[in-house]
Amino acid sequence: MAKVAKKAAKKAPAKSPAKASPKSSSKKIKRVYFFGAGKAEGKAEQKLLLGGKGANLADMTLAGLPVPPGFTITTETCRDYNDLKQKMPAGLLEEVKDHLARTEKASSKKFGDPKNPLLLAVRSGAAISMPGMMDTVLNVGLNDVVVEGLAQLTNNARFAYDCYRRLINMFGDTVMGVPHEEFEHALSEVKASVGAAADTDLRTADLKLVVEKYKAIYKKGTGEDFPQDGLKQLALSIEAVFKSWMGDRAIAYRRINDVRGLSGTAVNVQTMVFGNMGDDSATGVAFTRNPSTGEDRFYGEFLVNAQGEDVVAGIRTPLDCDTEMGKWSKKSWKELLVVKDKLEARYKDVQDFEFTIERGKLYMLQTRAGKRNTKAAVKIAADMVKEKLIDEKTAILRVDPASLDQLLHPMFDPKAKRNVIAKGLPASPGAAVGKLAFTADEAHERAHNGEKVILLRKETSPEDVQGMHSAAGILTSTGGMTSHAAVVARGWGKTCVVGAGALVIDERSKTLRIQGSDKVYGPDSVVSIDGSTGEVIEGSLPMVDPEMTGPFAQIMKWADKYRTITVRTNADSPADANKAREFGAEGIGLCRTEHMFFEGGRIKHMREMILATDVDARKAALAKLLPYQRDDFVGIFKAMNGLPVTIRLLDPPLHEFLPHAEEDQAELARDTGKTLAEVKARVSQLHEANPMLGHRGDRLAVTYPEILEMQVRAIIEAACIVKKEKVKVLPEIMIPLAGTKKELDYLKTYTVETANAVMKEQGVKVDWMYGTMIEVPRAALTADEIAHTAEFFSFGTNDLTQMTFGYSRDDVNSFLPDYLAKDILEKDPFQSLDQTGVGKLVKMAVDAGRKTKKGLKCGICGEHGGDPKSVEFCVGVGLDYVSCSPFRVPIARLAAAHAAIKASKK
Repeated sequence: MAKVAKKAAKKAPAKSPAKASPKSSSKKIKRVYFFGAGKAEGKAEQKLLLGGKGANLADMTLAGLPVPPGFTITTETCRDYNDLKQKMPAGLLEEVKDHLARTEKASSKKFGDPKNPLLLAVRSGAAISMPGMMDTVLNVGLNDVVVEGLAQLTNNARFAYDCYRRLINMFGDTVMGVPHEEFEHALSEVKASVGAAADTDLRTADLKLVVEKYKAIYKKGTGEDFPQDGLKQLALSIEAVFKSWMGDRAIAYRRINDVRGLSGTAVNVQTMVFGNMGDDSATGVAFTRNPSTGEDRFYGEFLVNAQGEDVVAGIRTPLDCDTEMGKWSKKSWKELLVVKDKLEARYKDVQDFEFTIERGKLYMLQTRAGKRNTKAAVKIAADMVKEKLIDEKTAILRVDPASLDQLLHPMFDPKAKRNVIAKGLPASPGAAVGKLAFTADEAHERAHNGEKVILLRKETSPEDVQGMHSAAGILTSTGGMTSHAAVVARGWGKTCVVGAGALVIDERSKTLRIQGSDKVYGPDSVVSIDGSTGEVIEGSLPMVDPEMTGPFAQIMKWADKYRTITVRTNADSPADANKAREFGAEGIGLCRTEHMFFEGGRIKHMREMILATDVDARKAALAKLLPYQRDDFVGIFKAMNGLPVTIRLLDPPLHEFLPHAEEDQAELARDTGKTLAEVKARVSQLHEANPMLGHRGDRLAVTYPEILEMQVRAIIEAACIVKKEKVKVLPEIMIPLAGTKKELDYLKTYTVETANAVMKEQGVKVDWMYGTMIEVPRAALTADEIAHTAEFFSFGTNDLTQMTFGYSRDDVNSFLPDYLAKDILEKDPFQSLDQTGVGKLVKMAVDAGRKTKKGLKCGICGEHGGDPKSVEFCVGVGLDYVSCSPFRVPIARLAAAHAAIKASKK
């Protein structure tokens, strides 16, 4: 009972419909929209008001598709319900009753009438699809009397009691908070007692016994009898859907997928049609194209003699429509193929639809834009342009830039030997390796602690969403390609294998066995799952880089055609530069020279320079570093082959290059001829209370101009070398952390003198630029002055964010999760640019700088340059380029195209 109470409290079940509360308004608000019999009050364009499902139900009705009649309660009503502290707005139930009467007329049935009963499905439906995250109640209106009438009317008592036991289970769990497991346990007991292997093996008498057991469980969990009043069932079911909008799993889903600004969920109340009336009835879920591969082929699953929840819950493994539907019913299969073509012709996109076949008659229960992984999205978008369903711009907008990450990382090496221990369905492609986690909570906790885990479940449920998101991959032993795990994983681009029936999972003992094998796997066992083949492989497989060809190359070609901003990369080595070029980078926006000092023997020379006590000793150590720097720049310039390369001079404080463990300090003392005491003294001398605001960046160059001179010499010497080899070179020397014009003026003197000296020595003239990073708020505020000296601005938004907010980048995670959870901040400002604060400084600096120097080149080089929303902002304020890590270059290219296309539509 403690478990029941806990879940009930979480779902806040109502013992009776909440009293209606007044909502003051001079004008009556229309809250309910009818659809049925070829007529509908709603339209396809009203997704924000009616939710995606409700708008599409209205549209399908108007299109003449066979949609059971019903009505939709608006998303605004959900908002009002929650604003009123979960009380029904005044007049809502009366409006529901009016539309219930219209539904009765359209269906030729009567709600609560045992002679001709109308039963209802109550489903959620937000403007943005959130599969499985909110509640559904089926068969509303059944009671002890109506169930007998339904049995007589259909001459199928087994069907009637199957519907009744489903209602008690769903209503008890969803509306009243009685744990689903208790109902499942009772069902299993009855099946075991009569020797039934599956639910469909239960006879009428068995199901009557199940109903009685379910009623007892309901009364024990709620303290009252199962309600016999159909209107009470309906009102409480509507409330349950409203409440589910604020449930933990729905909130987690919206946070994970960054869904914001919606009023709530609509409630769709629809005439029930039955796929569980016998062997001539079925229910299914289908996509008009394959959501995993993008192939233009009907992709769906169905179950004979079942209700829709059986398919999506993954409790039974469904049949494949493509291979099995025609065998079961040629007529139904032909009708579904016609529906496929009609839906795509009308909506110009892949559709995910649910259908029921009742005694041979096809009904459409819903349609929506199909969730697809990125590989499929790219192929589908490119194919639909060829098919003249959509244009190039629409195709670009169909691919989420952030989702490209799914295509840009390694897959399993096809040449690697695989010890395949099981095989399931390839629900969401990709490759994932990790240790086994047996519950969602375990997966979330272990992933949070840095482990790569594979979430292993019999089937997943919406409660598992957080662990599913945290895991590297998802593996289930039951369920099909449209099960909860499959649909959610595909939407995220998370590798997923479902229906691996050979897996024997024991959650309690945290063990996995494979049928036919004695081997036992546990929490420390590593497995690899291949979401493209469905294979479960023992151990860790090596991976290979993906190929950027075919439909992906076509989408990127179109993106480059429409974007208006250049995309560069952050690269510190020739290898990074070459990889970025493969991904389409048009230059380097940030080359961090300090990273070069940590390699091999270089760190010893760097430490020697830091420990030096006079200028000559420092210059001697720097002279040893010069060849390394020069050779690195030669490689980078050659890799870029005529594209601009922005090189940031030394930025971090010197203490970062020195060892802090005593044994390492002793080794440094031996290598440099210093005493341990001298090394310790220097480390202590360089210690700062707040090093991010301390002696770093241009401040180091002011104190030690010889460091700047060495770096500038390395850059210009490298440029001269490659120019002699007939390679075009465009170096841009960038001063970090400048906050005043005088700093830039002082350092420009050293920079120009050194560059001119090198070019004179080499007998080569190189065109180069002198600019600065705008990362100190004062620099942004005085950009008009700084632009007199700087030839370009590059916004270092990582530090600019840090200094504007006053947040330490290294320590922010101690409080930032609370800020996000409590909606004090919408997003992590280090991941997505704070447009109202930091963004205002960026725009101010761009405008002021260009007022001083017309055509001033401005770009951004923090990782914000690869965040789609930040890229859109950069396009809007007129930056010339964004720069990001190599693997995010395609994301930025596509995001820039999105921004340009959206701007052209305004």
